[in-house]
Amino acid sequence: MTQMGNWRQSVPVFVFQRLTAAALFAVLWALPALACAQMTEVPEARQPAVFADDLDYSGLSRAIGQTIAYYEKLPSSRRMAYGPDTYSVEDLISGLRRFEQFIEKKPSAGAAKNFLQKNARVYAHIEQSKPVSVLFTGYYEPVIQGSRKKTGLFQYPVYGRPKDLVELDLSAFDAGCDSRSAVGRLADGRVVPYYDRRTIDTTDVLQSRAEVIAWVADPVKLFFLQVQGSGRIRLQDGDMIAVQFAITNGLPYKSIGKYLIDKGKINRSEMSMQAIAAYLEKHSGEIREVLFSNPRYVFFRKARGGPKGSLGVDLTPGRSVALDRDVSPAGALLFICAKKPPEKNAAGRKHDWVPFCRFACSQDTGSAISGKKRADLFWGSGPGARMAAGHMQHRGRIYYLVILPESG
Repeated sequence: MTQMGNWRQSVPVFVFQRLTAAALFAVLWALPALACAQMTEVPEARQPAVFADDLDYSGLSRAIGQTIAYYEKLPSSRRMAYGPDTYSVEDLISGLRRFEQFIEKKPSAGAAKNFLQKNARVYAHIEQSKPVSVLFTGYYEPVIQGSRKKTGLFQYPVYGRPKDLVELDLSAFDAGCDSRSAVGRLADGRVVPYYDRRTIDTTDVLQSRAEVIAWVADPVKLFFLQVQGSGRIRLQDGDMIAVQFAITNGLPYKSIGKYLIDKGKINRSEMSMQAIAAYLEKHSGEIREVLFSNPRYVFFRKARGGPKGSLGVDLTPGRSVALDRDVSPAGALLFICAKKPPEKNAAGRKHDWVPFCRFACSQDTGSAISGKKRADLFWGSGPGARMAAGHMQHRGRIYYLVILPESG
C-alpha cells in the first residue's frame, strides 16, 4: 500500500513462512477489531441543500480519471459495498464517466443538485438520523534537502525496504481476518516483530539489510517525511529523488503530538505540525526522546511522477481524501464539507478558517485514519500546502455518491 501516511498519522490528538499456532494467535490477538460501521442511503431532506464546489470543478476530472484507472484494473464483475447496497465496478465506471461529462460544462450548484437528485444515490454514515461528524486533518508532499552519500551534514538515512522484513497475509490462515496482514521478521524459525524506531536509529541493525536511498540532514524533517508517506529529496547536485511509501515495520503508530500534550510540552489547543517542529527546534536535546515515542518506522521506494495513494494512482491536490478502507469504499466519489484557511492567511490560525464544500475521491488510507469519523485531505506541495496540512483539524461531513449509469 502506498500509504501517503503523512500528517494524518500524527495530527490527531484524540501519522512467507509458517507460523507456529501460538505465534499466529499472538499476531491475530494484537490486531485491532474490524470497524463495525453501517453506511446508509441519505434521504433528500438530510442531504446538502446545494452541491456547491468551492474549486469550480478544477482538478475534479483528473481525480475521477484516477479512480476510473484504478477500477479498470479490477474485474468488471467486482462489487463495491455502500451499506446494504452493492454496485459492480463496471457500473461505477459508467456512472463516473457520466458525471465527468456533466461537470465539463461547470454546472451551477443548483444544476448539480438537480442532476444528483435524478441520477445518483447519496450515502453517509449515520448517527441519530444525520451524517456523522468527521474530523478532517490534512497532508502534503514535503521536499527536503539530501545527499547521495553520508557526509558531516547529511547523517540520517532514508531507508528502502529491508531484505529480512516479511509480510504475512492473515486471511490465508483465518478467513475471518479478511484482508488483514502483519509485518515482522524471522528469528529462530518464528515470526517476531520487526525492529522499532529506537533500535533502527541507534544501531547499525539495518546496515546490511536495507538500501539507503539518500541521506538527509534533519531527523525531524525525515520523521515528517515518514508521516506524510511520500515526498521529494533535493540532492546537492540538483537532482530530485521522488520517494513513496513502501511498507512500515508493522509496529503500532503512536502520535508524537499526543505525547507532547501528555507531557505538558504543547497545549492541546495549539497543536499542529508547525507547533511540533517549532518545539523540537527549540528543544533539540529532546528530539530523540520525542521521536522514539513512536515505534513505527516507514520504509520507502524510489518513484516516478507525483505522490500516489493506496490505490496506486496519482493524488490530486484538494480532491484526494484518505479514509479507512474498512468502512469506506475504495475510489468512492465524495462530497465533503469542512473548513479551509482564508485565501491570504499565511499564519493558518484554525479559528480563522472558513467553511467549504467540494467533490472529492477516496483514494488513500492512513495509519491514524481509523473508523467512520476520520478523514485526511491531500493539499499538494509547497509552503501553502504545508501550512494547510499542518494546521487542519476541523470537523465536517462526508457524503458518498454513486452516479447511476445512463439507462437505455
